[in-house]
Amino acid sequence: MMGQFVITLREGFEAVLLVAILVAYLRRSGRAGEIKFAYYGALGAIVAGAIIAAGVLKIYGGLQGDGKELFEGLAAYLAVAVLTYMIIWMTGKDVKRDIESRAEKKFAWGIALIAFIFVVREVIETVLFLTPFAAQNAVETATGATLGIATSLALSIAILRFEYRLSLRKFFYVTGVLLAFIASGLLGYGTHELIEVAEESGYESWLFEKAYDLGIDATNLLHHKGAVGSIFAVLFGYSASMEYLRVFLQFGYLGLTLLLITRKFRASGT
Repeated sequence: MMGQFVITLREGFEAVLLVAILVAYLRRSGRAGEIKFAYYGALGAIVAGAIIAAGVLKIYGGLQGDGKELFEGLAAYLAVAVLTYMIIWMTGKDVKRDIESRAEKKFAWGIALIAFIFVVREVIETVLFLTPFAAQNAVETATGATLGIATSLALSIAILRFEYRLSLRKFFYVTGVLLAFIASGLLGYGTHELIEVAEESGYESWLFEKAYDLGIDATNLLHHKGAVGSIFAVLFGYSASMEYLRVFLQFGYLGLTLLLITRKFRASGT
């Protein structure tokens, strides 16, 4: 549930913040009459996102056996790819300046389009990120997502209404690092599912063998499916056992992504 919470907190906060900055800019620049178009665009994005989510769930619900494992593995890989792009793109970015430059010469339905693009991107990303989690536990995913959205709305309102001083640059850096761990776990999970599909199809490789096994029973709280271990599994990609291929990809990805995030963050501060 924690991973789902962090993802929706980050994505929800980003979506609300982007629209709020756009609205504030329109109000300050004497274009208050165009604010409604920003809301139209945001609402349209939410509707589009809901349709996409329903489509993904329908496709997944109709799959069985190897088809489900293949879908879960590929969905995890797709989520990691988009998540990585989003993390690196947002790290160190001057969000406020970027939005104002886009809105400077746009009017009416152009503003609606800007808001739509801002929000629909976050909604689609959220759907992609949550799909692998939903495949494992739909209830926890729904709960974590709901709490994340509620918290992101409260945080955004607090920042905008009471003008709390929060460095957006540092916020996106810290959450980016945390999301890098979550993404590495998703990559590991997806790799595990694809390994199972490959083995069931008759493929064999030493890379599919266990690199380690902690010997923790599935009923143990510290197992990656246990009450305690599952939290670390989602947040840090922890698993009681891993195949060689999973170890190489998961930890190689984590090291490289953390290096890129840190370098970009430091470069943006100069």
